[in-house]
Amino acid sequence: MERLDRFMARAAAAYYARAQSPFGAGGDFTTAPEISQAFGEVLGAWCAVMWERMGRPDPVLLVECGPGRGTLMADALRAVTQVAPGFRAALRVHLVEASPSLQAAQARALGGGVSAWHADLSTLPQGPMLLLANEFLDALPVRQFVRRGAAWMERHVQDGALLELPADAAPPLPGSAPEGAVKEVSEAALGFAAALAARLAAQRGAALTFDYGPSEPAFGDTLQAVRAHETGLDPLAEPGTRDLTAHVDFPAIAAAASAAGAATFGPLPQGVVLQRLGLVTRAAMLAQAQARLAREILSGAERLVAPEGMGRLFKALALCDPGLGPPPGFEDP
Repeated sequence: MERLDRFMARAAAAYYARAQSPFGAGGDFTTAPEISQAFGEVLGAWCAVMWERMGRPDPVLLVECGPGRGTLMADALRAVTQVAPGFRAALRVHLVEASPSLQAAQARALGGGVSAWHADLSTLPQGPMLLLANEFLDALPVRQFVRRGAAWMERHVQDGALLELPADAAPPLPGSAPEGAVKEVSEAALGFAAALAARLAAQRGAALTFDYGPSEPAFGDTLQAVRAHETGLDPLAEPGTRDLTAHVDFPAIAAAASAAGAATFGPLPQGVVLQRLGLVTRAAMLAQAQARLAREILSGAERLVAPEGMGRLFKALALCDPGLGPPPGFEDP
């Protein structure tokens, strides 16, 4: 028997250690960088703007957490090479990725341009930093608490089934909730946000994250498993063979970051932020230059920004050194 978050952590480590890539049409799921190259390009431009605001530090770390096959970073670097060569010369790429098989894929995609890989933020070099994270927080493990009468119980996993036990060493939980309500808490995500925010406040920098989850505090069991693009699978079955995720508690993440000293902006719907950053315009330019692929390029951009696609469910949250002001995409309309 083990706590749900520990089960998830163990399953995720086994899943991402596999030789088979989980990304793209032939894998288990498709993320924004795989849908449109404009996604990585506008994020690279966002980083270039923030670098200018920071006073053009040289060197500056460009960090990605959960970089997948390296697609986002490759697109970002290609864009900044063209539009911000000074930033390109100053940046040093660092990737937060523990999977050896994914590290190898990232090395192939980035042509040896990675300064180092890291298991977490703690081993990054000191200094100014710009950080990107797309669908990173949702993969971090969650604890699940269930309201039973006047108390909270915690879910554990035993023999492929959930077992509720009295909550032990629980984080702060709502004082009251409907009977049977489920509250998810990702201590890993909150710790990541606090550590990142403290670093940005102390050493300067900014971070931009995209993920899915609600803008307001909510109850609910959002744990899900995906394999071969099929959802609705049993998340406790065959651990290590399917992707396990849960919705990101953006209000809690923002609160943890604020408490650690960072300025927070958002969460805002992904579609709103990407349109403000010019993704649709960039996709139209790509479609014009590649007429044969125009329909695919435009439909990919539409999927990222449309409310009925990924535009509303996915959110964007920015964390910044408090002296930098509202970052692009988060200014008051």
